[in-house]
Amino acid sequence: MDQTFLLMLSNLLHLQNSLDPTTSLLSDTSSSSSAASAATASSASASSPSSLLTSSSSAAPLLFFTIASVLSYIASSSKPSSSKSAATKSSSKSSAAAAVDYSVSAFRALSTEHIWSLEAPLRDAQWRSLYGLSYPVFTTVVDKLKPHIALSNLSLPSDYAVAMVLSRLSHGLSAKTLASRYSLEPYLVSKITNMVTRLLATKLYSEFIKIPVGRRRLLETTQAFEELTSLPNMCGAIDGSPINLHKFPNDVKMPANYKCRYGFNSVLLQVVADQKKIFWDVCVKAPGGTDDAAHFRDSILYNRLVSGDVVWDKVINVRGNPVRPYIVGDWCYPLIPFLMTPFSADGGGTPAQNLFDGMLMKGRSVVVDAIRLLKGRWRILQNLNVGLNHAPQTIVACCVLHNLCQIAKEPEPEVWKEPEERGSVPRLSEGEKSFYYFGESLRQALADDLHHRLSSR
Repeated sequence: MDQTFLLMLSNLLHLQNSLDPTTSLLSDTSSSSSAASAATASSASASSPSSLLTSSSSAAPLLFFTIASVLSYIASSSKPSSSKSAATKSSSKSSAAAAVDYSVSAFRALSTEHIWSLEAPLRDAQWRSLYGLSYPVFTTVVDKLKPHIALSNLSLPSDYAVAMVLSRLSHGLSAKTLASRYSLEPYLVSKITNMVTRLLATKLYSEFIKIPVGRRRLLETTQAFEELTSLPNMCGAIDGSPINLHKFPNDVKMPANYKCRYGFNSVLLQVVADQKKIFWDVCVKAPGGTDDAAHFRDSILYNRLVSGDVVWDKVINVRGNPVRPYIVGDWCYPLIPFLMTPFSADGGGTPAQNLFDGMLMKGRSVVVDAIRLLKGRWRILQNLNVGLNHAPQTIVACCVLHNLCQIAKEPEPEVWKEPEERGSVPRLSEGEKSFYYFGESLRQALADDLHHRLSSR
């Protein structure tokens, strides 16, 4: 029985005893005596108020016993329901505390009313925790995509749809998880994700992913790399990275060429980055089992460079050799005039060659850092849970968003740790042999010039 009720009953007993010390509510009275007392009390009550007052000493025990009985019944009957109600309330409160309202109205309140009441650093930190980027960058994305989303007759507001997709990209959520949060069907979440990532990968690609052919940007890029590596006319660093594909329960067995050298199914991402870790070329055209050289040769960038479609005006002379702007990569890429690679992977060259290799790999480190940052910022790339047909556009969309964040100088989150690079030196294709010999002479000239300049300081 409830402790509060016992205390109340005890008080009633003390009160009864004070009214009639000669009797006790807990005395061994027979049921017939109790019935008789009840009849007497009932009769006295029916006669007149004065008779009730004059017989208070005999009526008090029965009165308090009746009150106690009623209270006991109420307490025993209401306790389970009240306990259940309290438990339900407690559960509801804890659920409400743990849940976040993802409705359109809640988003609208957050993005219009609440957001302006916060200091900018707190506002942007809150927005990054939800959507992976600050509020001003978010509004930039929405403004650029809104006209295209409007053409799709989507029943959801544009900014709400973009926020939902960014939440998925930044946290790596599945369509099913996101659907339960936003009270939508999973197929609709997938449809909206595919639409927004496709728009990012097509409509915004040319605006935010550009080869540095403009004189001002090219000069800024080459000078920054020269400060970093002491090598002149370097304008970018290239690398490939496998993007892990999520294994869905109902998937058919993936073809063998999707298994990358690290043992998991993937598609291959190829990027070229500048000194600010901004990508100026992105290519996703191959299964994860493809080697870096083959992927590069199949890219639009390779064909443009080989055909001379990319025109870089800046040409310098190094020991009698005309050196145009070039990118750098590791030993997994072919040596050609516009792509410099190390002399050896194990430091087995001459002092000048080993010095060149060290500086080249220092320049290459910017693309490694950029990829780590990309996967740390857009965690869906750590375990890509979209359909295989939509994987390339999702990856490119994340690269566009990465550049937006880098241009806006967004804080860099914790980076993703890439596996150690493994791979062999590629074989030359028949059409690359003349390029190779020219590239080899340029590389040696750059190495000798670097060694001479640094040793004479």
